[in-house]
Amino acid sequence: MSQRRIFLLSPASCLGKRAALLFNDRAEFDIARRVREQPGVPLGEVFSFLSGLYFRGKLAYAREFENPPPRRAPGIQIITPNDGLYSPGSLVTLSDLERFAAVPIDPEEPRYRYPLERDAGKIADRIGPKCQVVLLGSVATGKYVDVLLPIFGERLVFPNDFIGHGDMARGGMLLQRADSGAELTYIPVSHPSRLGVRARKEARARLDARL
Repeated sequence: MSQRRIFLLSPASCLGKRAALLFNDRAEFDIARRVREQPGVPLGEVFSFLSGLYFRGKLAYAREFENPPPRRAPGIQIITPNDGLYSPGSLVTLSDLERFAAVPIDPEEPRYRYPLERDAGKIADRIGPKCQVVLLGSVATGKYVDVLLPIFGERLVFPNDFIGHGDMARGGMLLQRADSGAELTYIPVSHPSRLGVRARKEARARLDARL
């Protein structure tokens, strides 16, 4: 039996220059008009616009390789700043993006942490102990890991090839793999190598400074 696997995608920023284009009430391009109206625009499409290559790569890759347990859980979920987990097809409007922009993605922020813990906990109970949960997002900081690792444990993994690459390189890599059908290799988020050499050295230096 093939490995069961679901994907959690980190969100796009709702505070950048591309977000400002959507918040401009005089904007008349297609997605800007649709996001101002009901029923809204699929979140996956909105975040792909906001983030560009990186989020498009994450979404294309997850769609290619998702393999969720039948009838137990969705194969792809997107982390939001204050609403927990959404499916890529969930419809959002400009008011939703305004709410997202108002909450920092910080594990110490209860408006972010509690909804994510709630939804991740439900999924953890449904997928069983053998299904992998692939985090496509930053693992070098605690903004996602600190919330998700206590819930999923060793099931939470990330692409080993992410280490040492920036967002643009990761986006291109994911799009290429989605097109070729060649899946990346994953390692547990709990593995020390997730921090990369530079981050490990910085963490060690901070520890030494306190001793």
